[in-house]
Amino acid sequence: MKQRNLGKSGLLVSEVGLGCNNFGSRLDMAGTRAVVAAALDLGITFFDTADVYARPHPGRSEEYLGTVLGADRKRIVLASKFGGAMPEGRGGSRRWVMRAVEDSLRRLRTDWIDLYQFHRPDPSTPLEETVRAMQDLVTQGKVRYIGISNFAPWQVADAVWTARHLGGAGLISCQDEYSVLSRDPDSGQLEAMQHYGLGLLPYFPLASGMLTGKYRREALPNQGTRLVSSPLLRDHFLTDANLAMVEKLQAFCDARGHTMVELAFSWLLARPCVASVIAGASNRAQLEQNVAATGWQLTPEDLSEIDAISPPPPRMVHV
Repeated sequence: MKQRNLGKSGLLVSEVGLGCNNFGSRLDMAGTRAVVAAALDLGITFFDTADVYARPHPGRSEEYLGTVLGADRKRIVLASKFGGAMPEGRGGSRRWVMRAVEDSLRRLRTDWIDLYQFHRPDPSTPLEETVRAMQDLVTQGKVRYIGISNFAPWQVADAVWTARHLGGAGLISCQDEYSVLSRDPDSGQLEAMQHYGLGLLPYFPLASGMLTGKYRREALPNQGTRLVSSPLLRDHFLTDANLAMVEKLQAFCDARGHTMVELAFSWLLARPCVASVIAGASNRAQLEQNVAATGWQLTPEDLSEIDAISPPPPRMVHV
């Protein structure tokens, strides 16, 4: 498994990361243990979770991951997030940040978190207050690096400059939804990341299953699948426009002897700033598929043809 620097930092992460949202929800403890063991065996070293993961049981993902890692904790880069709604609190206030990190450390059974990320902006708290609290966690040794998630381009710039103004640890990463079907970061987010030297950690790389090849207009999966059974995900991904693009992308892959999963991962790894592609998995076979999918070297001509099928959003123009 190849490693990449996360942004301009010295932190190395595996090109394929493991999203841990399934732990404690779709996977019980035995299933979590099997997936973690398989990921380590395949060379995956970047594990991403959050305090809110495993709804309707927030905190359980961290608990399961902390339980099964044991001595393997030192082998991985462990990332978590704060800011989402927990039973005890939410947001970016200093009071909550200090409480949230202690709770996550306890659940994860570790003394430090390698990458601690502000899950989403909190309009009720001054950004300076949140960033200062995160920087203090680095000074205290509870956190090694800090990042943000789900920030708009202007908010990325604001966060970077706030950290620089305060003079403590700088931000090194952004985590955002990004795939060949969901290209919002191409409207200005990637430019901001490149300018400030931030690494991108894309989630939903398979567009919640749309890029696995199993969703076709003429034969949609049954209600048992996560995408079809979740109204929120269905409305977001399962649209006529996306189904039309999937058909064309499938033909693109078929003509070159590759799979849709290979396209999804290799396209992301060819994009600027991308350090590790975060994907969940429920078994070893899915992990093996994800790891194997990184080997397709897309040519400039391939990338241009993909852009014609799935165009990037209009870029903001300032006049």
